[in-house]
Amino acid sequence: MSEAAAAPVHAVTRSPHAGAGEVSPWFIAFVVAMTTFMEVLDISIANVSLRHIAGDLSAGQDESTWVLTSYLVTNAIVLPISGWFAYVVGRRTFYLWCVVVFTVSSLLCGLAPTLPMLILFRTLQGIGGGGLQPISQAILSDSFPPAKRGMAFAVYGITTVLAPAIGPTLGGWITDNFSWRWIFFINVPVGVIAFALSRRLVWDPPHLVQAQQDMRARGFHIDYLGFGLLALGFGCLQVVLDKGQQDDWFESAFIIRMAVVSAVCLFLLPFWELRQRDPMMDLRLLLQRNFLISNLLMFVLGFVLMGSTLLLPLFVQTLLGYSATQAGLVLSPGGVAILFVMPIVGALVTRVDVRALISFGLLIGALALFLFGRIDLAVDYQTVALIRVVQALGLAFLFIPINTAAFAGIPLLKSSSASAIINLSRNLGGSFGIALISSQLVQQQQRHQTYLVAHVGDAVTRPGGSVAETARSLMAQGVPALEAQQQALAHLYAMVQRQASMLSYIDAFHALALLFLLLVPACLLLRRPAPPKGPLAAH
Repeated sequence: MSEAAAAPVHAVTRSPHAGAGEVSPWFIAFVVAMTTFMEVLDISIANVSLRHIAGDLSAGQDESTWVLTSYLVTNAIVLPISGWFAYVVGRRTFYLWCVVVFTVSSLLCGLAPTLPMLILFRTLQGIGGGGLQPISQAILSDSFPPAKRGMAFAVYGITTVLAPAIGPTLGGWITDNFSWRWIFFINVPVGVIAFALSRRLVWDPPHLVQAQQDMRARGFHIDYLGFGLLALGFGCLQVVLDKGQQDDWFESAFIIRMAVVSAVCLFLLPFWELRQRDPMMDLRLLLQRNFLISNLLMFVLGFVLMGSTLLLPLFVQTLLGYSATQAGLVLSPGGVAILFVMPIVGALVTRVDVRALISFGLLIGALALFLFGRIDLAVDYQTVALIRVVQALGLAFLFIPINTAAFAGIPLLKSSSASAIINLSRNLGGSFGIALISSQLVQQQQRHQTYLVAHVGDAVTRPGGSVAETARSLMAQGVPALEAQQQALAHLYAMVQRQASMLSYIDAFHALALLFLLLVPACLLLRRPAPPKGPLAAH
């Protein structure tokens, strides 16, 4: 082993330039967290601006949704292969290029004169953003000593959990007060600062440098077929999840074709990748029990996080009449709770069995979701915000321990690949959560409405029923009899619709809660991570 690879490594970052000195890992954490936060934010920030984008660029509402889909598709393709790129071209080089592409494409998105140009630039933005999440996590993981690795995951967790929660609110505020173009322009100064600081502070660890040298010495094979299977598989899957509800799922020939292509490619992918010396996606890591179970847990965490983040603002806006800003204020207390609790959890993971922490997080999260399932149309702001805080506490106890368990047995050289896979699991979970919860809301509302309509006959036909009472009240106010009867029926139908919608939200919250409860036994399958031996890598 070379001296570089064998040299002791500390919890600080040292530049390879002579006399450069050491840099605190907390400074590194702040720098890489900036780019991760902006990238995760861009997944959700554009959602509320689609109507303004469509109007400004003379496009239809359905066409404008490709602004979201184009970003998510390329993001889903690049994310799982980011570990391969970090291994081939160097983690620092790949990270800096991702920052550049993300920043420049953000500027171009803000300047886009037409919808096709905006979709093109969003595609480029997704390519740059796809590598930022996993590489940032790998950099954070390696920058801290073993005893403080939980704090690294706390920093990363704050960015990835907080950004989706504030994205829609921030996007709405920027669009209402400035222009939809500024939701992209705000990335530019952050990207410029992050690039300048990262270029001076982030460096490849010695073990990764040595691995690259060894790779070049023995020759390298590019896995073209693996890339094709991966790109088509995850790209088409993301299209199905993002456009399925809009196109009525498998009633659409386009969705069927995308689903078939995705299923075939993802079925063949593991058979091919497991035979490759230099695979695009290192699926061998999933043969480790802790890493496999942690990915399952992270998938469900993404599912519940994004599913509940979709449900709550929709509920308070559609049924309680909240504005977009007020809906954001419902989520804000939970974000504040995460800011305070995650560092505490980061310190606990070195002292408490992660299986206990994960189980506790699942139970608290399930409790909060069951409490959401007990609210009604008379619920006030304080109650909803308080339950969201309880849910945020559960989420804080999940993200860090799951990552700690996942990385416990991963070799240093594989940290970028492991980060790519576990971030893919979380993102796919979020995409499945949004797609399936949206579909369930519509289906359950129709089912409940059919049931309620079948049981309101007395209200319509009985002389003393609510329709008759409402009609008499309207006639007393001077409304003609026929018009009063029609208004009374319309009022009853509106009540049925609201109640059916309320019941569909309750069903969705209960389903998410049961999903968390079903995962508690999976924690028992995890091996307790042994205390890390030896130092981690620096950059």
